Amino acid sequence: MFTLKSGSREFHIKTPLVMGVVNLTPDSFYSASRVFGDSDFINIIDEMVLEGADIIDLGGQSSRPGATLVNSEDEYNRIAGALEYLKLRYPQVWVSIDTFHSEVARKALEKGAHIINDISAGDFDKMMIATVAEFDACYVCMHMQGNPENMQIAPSYKNVTQEVLDFLRTKIKECENAGIKSLIVDPGFGFGKTIEHNYELVSNLELFIKLGYPVLAGFSRKSMIYKLLGTTPEKSLNATSVLNTYGLLKGVSVLRVHDILEAAECLKLINKINEFK
Repeated sequence: MFTLKSGSREFHIKTPLVMGVVNLTPDSFYSASRVFGDSDFINIIDEMVLEGADIIDLGGQSSRPGATLVNSEDEYNRIAGALEYLKLRYPQVWVSIDTFHSEVARKALEKGAHIINDISAGDFDKMMIATVAEFDACYVCMHMQGNPENMQIAPSYKNVTQEVLDFLRTKIKECENAGIKSLIVDPGFGFGKTIEHNYELVSNLELFIKLGYPVLAGFSRKSMIYKLLGTTPEKSLNATSVLNTYGLLKGVSVLRVHDILEAAECLKLINKINEFK
C-alpha cells in the first residue's frame, strides 16, 4: 500500500495501478496508439477509463528509438485538448504528462495534471525537478542511457542492474532534497538497453522494489518483446500480458500499457491470488 500525492489531492493505493498510454504524436513506435484529432483522443480516453485505467498518461513527444524531438510549445499544444477533456469529463482519473520539458510540465500542472512522467529523470531540463516540487506534484523518475535519438546505438553497461539501481538511488536523493514527496521509480525498459539488459532487469525487479518507492514497469508491446519473439508490436499483446503478470508477482505498483482491459485482467487475477497469502 502507498499514497500518491499531488497538491491537496491524495490517492491511496491498496493494489497496483494501470496507467493508460495516450500518444498524441504522429510517430509513436506502435502505430495503433497514435492519436490524430479530438475525436481520436476522446474515443481512446473514454475506452480506457471504461476498461479500468487509474491513470491516463498523455504524451506529445515520441520517445521511440531514433525519434526526432519537437520543441516544448508544439509538444504542449498536442496534449492540451486531451488534458482539458480529462479534467472536465473524468475528474476522478489521475492525469500524467509524459514530458522532459519543464515548461510543458508547468503548463500542464497549472491546468490540473497530477503526475509528471520524465524519461530523463531531470537530466534533459535542469528545471524539471524544481518545477515538480514547486507544484507538490507526483514525479515518475526513469532511467535512460543516452537520449531517444541515440539510446539504442550500442548501449553498454558493466552491470546493468547495479548501474540502474545506483542511478535511481542518486535521483531519489535529488528529488527528496528538492522537496518532492510523491515519487515513482521506473527502470526504463527499452531505453538505452539491449534485449539482454532488459531481461536481466526484469529478473531483478525485486531489487527495485527495495528502493522504497512504487515501481512503474512499461513493457507494453516494446521491442524487448517483439524482437525476441520475431514478431511485431501489433502481435505482442499476449507476451505483454506475460511480462505484466511477472512484474506484478515481483511487486510492481504501476503497469504502463496500451491495452487497459488485458492489464486489468492480469491485475484482477493476481489480486485474487494474493487474498490467500
